Amino acid sequence: MTPAERFATARVARLATVDRAGRPHLVPIVFAVAGDVIHTAVDAKPKSTRRLRRLANIEANPRVSVLADHYDEDWSALWWVRADGVARILGESPAGREALVARYPQYEETPPPGPFLEITVDRWSAWRS
Repeated sequence: MTPAERFATARVARLATVDRAGRPHLVPIVFAVAGDVIHTAVDAKPKSTRRLRRLANIEANPRVSVLADHYDEDWSALWWVRADGVARILGESPAGREALVARYPQYEETPPPGPFLEITVDRWSAWRS
């Protein structure tokens, strides 16, 4: 299994961005993978604001990392995969919306309104026990 394939098996990942001052920001995301592109979106789940820090950070610095991992009490089953790349903020993304709806049944009735993030991965890093 390639790192990208293993990454795609995870149900949730963590998106890491940095602000203009270099302070890190980390949030959990749901996502879909298509080749070397990761799709995610701002969805309708409750948030304190629609002006999310992750979006402001990406506008300032589009370089991001996304980490997916698997923990198990059997430490021989542990793994993680990190995708490093460049994020773009899109108002609309039919491909992103379609991929997310196909992966998460929760989106069938209420697809994510966006904005969407399209992360072009330029490096996959992985470890497993």
